[in-house]
Amino acid sequence: MTWRGPADRLAASPTNVDSEDAMTVTSEATTAWTGSLMEGSGTVSFASGIGDFPVNWKARSEGSDSTTTPEELIAAAHASCFSMALSHALAENGTPPEKVNTTASVTFKPGTGITGSHLNVNAVVPGLDAEKFREIAEGAKSGCPVSQALAGIEITLEAALA
Repeated sequence: MTWRGPADRLAASPTNVDSEDAMTVTSEATTAWTGSLMEGSGTVSFASGIGDFPVNWKARSEGSDSTTTPEELIAAAHASCFSMALSHALAENGTPPEKVNTTASVTFKPGTGITGSHLNVNAVVPGLDAEKFREIAEGAKSGCPVSQALAGIEITLEAALA
C-alpha cells in the first residue's frame, strides 16, 4: 500500500489501496424549498433516511433552536470527519483514543457568507502528553477531507486532553 501523504492517508480507509478499484461513496441530501428567500422555507432530507429537518432564512441569519441551517449541517460534517481523522491519526501513533469529543462552530455572516469553522476537541488518550496530542490534532485538521473542502475559510483548533 502506497500512501502519498498525510491527507491521502486520512482520506482513505485502512483497507483502500492505490488502485482504480478503490471504493468511493457518494452521499446525498435533498432540499425542497417553497417561496422566496425571506418568506420561504424548506425541508432537508437525507438519503440515509435519518429524518427531515426544517430550514429557513430567519434561522440562518438570526439563529434558532428548532430549525437547522446549512452552517449547522457543515458543522456536523466537520466535527464528525475531524473526529474520525483524529482517531485514525492517534491509532497510527500507537495511542488509540478511548474517547474523542469534537464541537465544530461554523460562522455565517449575512452579506458575506461562511467566514470560519472552529474545532474544539477534548479527548481521552492514554499514554500521550498534551503537546504531542496538539501536534497530532493539527495534522488531523489539515488531513480531514471536510477541512480540505473548507479550504476557502479560516479553520481554527482548540485541542486538549480530558
